[in-house]
Amino acid sequence: MTTATRHPRTSTNDVARETASEPGQGVDRRSRVGTLALAGLRLTIGVEFLWAFLDKLFGLGYATPSARAWINGGSPTKGFLSGVSGGPLKGFFHSLAGAAGMDWLFMAGLLGIGAALLLGVALRPAAAAGGLLLILMWFATWPLAKLANGAPSHSTNPVSTSTSSTLSRWW
Repeated sequence: MTTATRHPRTSTNDVARETASEPGQGVDRRSRVGTLALAGLRLTIGVEFLWAFLDKLFGLGYATPSARAWINGGSPTKGFLSGVSGGPLKGFFHSLAGAAGMDWLFMAGLLGIGAALLLGVALRPAAAAGGLLLILMWFATWPLAKLANGAPSHSTNPVSTSTSSTLSRWW
């Protein structure tokens, strides 16, 4: 019986590619499609972060009006964080709203994450920073929150509200 010796850094996909009868079949083809799909997803998310940076910086009129642009003296964090209406971190987020250090940190994060994802450099730090930023923004919207009178806070729940309404429009 013959045994194959693999290099410790060789993946199972590499072994499957070596043993495939014809190139472009089986694991090789799926691996290529998956790689292209993940690259497309990385570029799309990079554009989203970079677009948010540019919109907040110049006030392109989508999420940020020109009068509240950062270059016109507006604060990229004040509107969002001062509008937090519930959740366990409400006071924390209100204390950060409009602080110059938070504005610089937020904008540097948007630019750094977007540029890293688009250029394909420092992907692990960009993924960690992007994930942390999105988690903090989720906590700021706190979809589970209710106001003191028991009424819902009208925070967007990205799973049940946005996704289902978007899917219902497509179908």
